[in-house]
Amino acid sequence: MTSPSPAERYALSREQRRRPRLAEFASTLKFDLDPFQRGACGALDEGRSVLVAAPTGAGKTAVAEFAVYLAMQDPHAKVFYTTPIKALSNQKYQEFVDAWGSDAVGLLTGDTNINATGRIVVMTTEVLRNMLYADSPLLDRLAYVVMDEVHYLADRFRGAVWEEVIIHLPEAVRLVSLSATVSNAEEFGDWLQAVRGDTDVIVSEARPVPLEQHVLVGGKMVDLFDSSGQAAANRVNPELKQLARASRSLGTRSQRGRRGSDRGGYRGRGRGGGAPGTGRADRPDVVALLASKHLLPAIVFIFSRAGCDQAVRQVLRSGIRLTDASERDEIRQVVEARVRMLRDDDLAVLGYWDWVEGLQRGVAAHHAGMLPAFKEVVEELFQRKLLKVVFATETLALGVNMPARSVVLEKLEKFNGEARVPITPGEYTQLTGRAGRRGIDIEGHSVIQWVDGLDPEAVAALASRRSYPLNSSFKPTYNMAVNLIDQFGRERTRQILELSFAQFQADRAVVDLARTLRKQEESLSGYAEAMRCHLGDFGEYSGLRRRISDLEKEAAKGNPTHAQRERMQRELVRLRKQLRSHPCHGCAEREQHARWAERWWRLQREHDQLSRQIRTRTGQVAKRFDRVTEVLSQLGYVEHDRHGELVSTSAGRILKRIYGERDLLVAECLRRGLWDDLDEGGLAAMAAALVYEPRRDDRGVEYRLPRGPFRAALEATGHVWSELDDLEREHRLPGSEPPTAALANAMHAWAKGAGLGEVLADTELAAGDFVRLAKQVIDLLDQISIVADGGVGRAARDAIDGVRRGVVIDTVAG
Repeated sequence: MTSPSPAERYALSREQRRRPRLAEFASTLKFDLDPFQRGACGALDEGRSVLVAAPTGAGKTAVAEFAVYLAMQDPHAKVFYTTPIKALSNQKYQEFVDAWGSDAVGLLTGDTNINATGRIVVMTTEVLRNMLYADSPLLDRLAYVVMDEVHYLADRFRGAVWEEVIIHLPEAVRLVSLSATVSNAEEFGDWLQAVRGDTDVIVSEARPVPLEQHVLVGGKMVDLFDSSGQAAANRVNPELKQLARASRSLGTRSQRGRRGSDRGGYRGRGRGGGAPGTGRADRPDVVALLASKHLLPAIVFIFSRAGCDQAVRQVLRSGIRLTDASERDEIRQVVEARVRMLRDDDLAVLGYWDWVEGLQRGVAAHHAGMLPAFKEVVEELFQRKLLKVVFATETLALGVNMPARSVVLEKLEKFNGEARVPITPGEYTQLTGRAGRRGIDIEGHSVIQWVDGLDPEAVAALASRRSYPLNSSFKPTYNMAVNLIDQFGRERTRQILELSFAQFQADRAVVDLARTLRKQEESLSGYAEAMRCHLGDFGEYSGLRRRISDLEKEAAKGNPTHAQRERMQRELVRLRKQLRSHPCHGCAEREQHARWAERWWRLQREHDQLSRQIRTRTGQVAKRFDRVTEVLSQLGYVEHDRHGELVSTSAGRILKRIYGERDLLVAECLRRGLWDDLDEGGLAAMAAALVYEPRRDDRGVEYRLPRGPFRAALEATGHVWSELDDLEREHRLPGSEPPTAALANAMHAWAKGAGLGEVLADTELAAGDFVRLAKQVIDLLDQISIVADGGVGRAARDAIDGVRRGVVIDTVAG
């Protein structure tokens, strides 16, 4: 690092005098603040909110830590740190405990409640949203809210929560929004300015650690970009282009002899197979190559859970060992401390011994199918530089702090649930953002593995673009509507919803569309002038020509009846007579006018479509809210009071505390008493049927169901779902999928004390998926236990105790 110039030193000393709090904070860090960090911290120091959009690993969290520092300077102020995922909440909680002590820090993630009254409280975004609707006393003296990974508001399922929080936070709270690099940060910042007041937008494209990008062709790493002086222009390496041409040529010649070979599996050709200089290296060869080039630790992204597990097995079978004896001892100590609460029979089911063998040799997988405790161990060992290679799905790119020296992408496409699609530039940036450890590496490395048909130009375009737009997914829900109506009334709620980023973007789009509309109107005027005829109204004449042409086309297609054919012929005779008698028919420039008239008609059709589009966009969020309100009113969740104001009923007050995709269905079943006869196992099974999102192969399959009253309760719940679905479609709202009992029997067995092996065998779920489902079940049961009276409330509390045991218990805070 070069030493600062005299001018830079002078500017820094001036800033230190002007901002002593920032200077004191900066003195506690192990690194100098970058310009974007200083700008963002300076805005906070002066009392403004801030949006920071910067690459992964650039150090955005330093800005959040300064907000925490500022809050802790005031003996009464509090700061909330929100994250999109519990793993990230757990990680931030531990970091803040290390920095400020356990008495000052709390953790709230739905199923974990530690020191909720702390000065610094880490939580998932949904927890804060629920606090705001409940007007929780924990909001008192709240000075700052950090929204980490705020670009999650584009998430189709959960994104609305971020907007709800941003809109409803008290005005005095300063907001620190941290985002990955997005292409419309200024637009998002403009919205924050509109709804939150003074907000600075700080955008940084600079990576703190430069990224070198390569393509792995066989056993050779080839630079993606030309390093001969043209690299600044992102010119593709000519050697790579030549290899691509050679590969395509070889593929064309050998295609006839290869039919049916090498399907589906990962079969490397790096050990002498394939064309010279081309082909695909085996996974053990990739690891060995990275080790030989000092590019470990590495994360290898494989967009498949099974592929990650298979990769670990392949590397272990090859005999590779990446750790020394002292590292293996340290790994064993970490593992034994973190899993000591798990039973031996559960460990056996989870493949514990094979997993530990991989860890001790420096290799592991990381994906959503793993037990959360196992994933946390992998994260900790990687952060401590004890793990050298992690094979991971793309979920690792979302927030968890696991930077590596190099990142390998096996493919540039992934399965999105329906088809294999190319990864986006935004996803590529997120994944490769893990490469390069600040303060450790002078450069990071991304390595793309060669596949047949790889286009180096397309890869270069993917690596060069920064087009990750942030688009709102906000839609009013039943729970949201009844909460807002209760707090603000219907009209004020409509105004609040018009503040959403969704409507802001729609309005911005309308402005652009309206600009296009005005240009079209200018063109239409010009076309009308060009087709003007001194003999008469050429617009009227061209209209006759178009009607004749349309009628002739209609007569030519299909198979009209005799009566229809007669009617069309009479109409054509009449129109042709009108055409011949029209004054413009005798104009010498008729065909020249007609060409301009055709352009006018074509543009007029586009103009009409655009006008309709604008009408549908204007007020779209409030229109959906009106439809939601109509459903709630028809079902009796809201009603008009004696002043004519819309207010919630007793049923609505129950709905206020039910969050999630099935909020109205849960509230309606509780109101009708459909679950009154269920014990704790039956209620846990019902909760599983409501929260589980079925896979495509789950639909239409018969499942074993728990015995007793559960079957009748499930059938009654299905009838209510059908009624609500019809009502929603009647009010032009999207319907929903019916509840599925695919995992009801397994959850019933678990709540009644069955072992993990028995339950996983019944579900065919991975352990991580089952734990995630169990935590969703606990979350819903917790809501039911709060709002339900009598036996259902007691059964919900008993069910929580039955489900929250063994592998489901979150061990991170222990």
